[in-house]
Amino acid sequence: MSSQAKTFFLMLLLSLLVIGIGAALGGRTGLMLALGLALVMNVGSYWFSDKIVLSVYKAREVGPYDAPLLHNMVGELAAKAGIPKPRIYIVPQEAPNAFATGRDPEHAAVAVTEGILKILSPDELKGVLAHELGHVLNRDTLIQTVVAVMASAVTSLAYMLQWSAITGREDRSAGIGGLLMALLAPLAATLIQMGISRSREYMADEAGARLSGTPLALASALNKLGAYSRQIPMQAQESTAHMFIVNPLSGKSLASLFSTHPPIEERIARLEKMQQNFHTHAGKQEF
Repeated sequence: MSSQAKTFFLMLLLSLLVIGIGAALGGRTGLMLALGLALVMNVGSYWFSDKIVLSVYKAREVGPYDAPLLHNMVGELAAKAGIPKPRIYIVPQEAPNAFATGRDPEHAAVAVTEGILKILSPDELKGVLAHELGHVLNRDTLIQTVVAVMASAVTSLAYMLQWSAITGREDRSAGIGGLLMALLAPLAATLIQMGISRSREYMADEAGARLSGTPLALASALNKLGAYSRQIPMQAQESTAHMFIVNPLSGKSLASLFSTHPPIEERIARLEKMQQNFHTHAGKQEF
């Protein structure tokens, strides 16, 4: 199954989970409540998610005179991808990482931490920026926002269902069934979110390698970022961890168990394979 098909299938499962909890919560009324909640949360996240996440991480926008290297790289990559040049932000944290946000390529932003600028070579930094523009090009910034909001809706509805199952006066079997669903639904939503996020990371790696033309530079950057992320903790929220190029919570054992990112070793292996294909088809300049 392709990454795109897998994403569609998992988003469908997440939607059915929201509907199922709503129906269990209160039949037709609960179903309408669940759909209404999901709609409101999605509309809000569509318009304001970029501003919210940039504010959460205290990111400051930088102009061409403040960060000429970043602007030159992003401008070159955006032109190659055929998309508008995203706004550029710097996050005041030493943990090396990066993310992209925005509802579409016309309203996109790329953010890098101060730490990532200190440890990566220019080629490695270009590979990371190309990865983030890959997310923008594939519209992952919107997809992952919708998924995160729906997962939050599942959790909120599950708490309501759990309370209803404990305090309600329905028959015992229905109450136990509702309680089980309330307990298992958030875990299922997390697993679905993980599956979608991991698929999109592989796609962004591939797009980034093609845009930068140097798969091994991105692989080298991922290797560094993976090592530093275990040494320098990042002040990050679990709800936004999936947005970063490497899991900012990888230093925490439980967060690693339920990581929204595929193993860095696997990502590096795929990029090395792309580099081999690049050499094989060097004359065609496919990257």
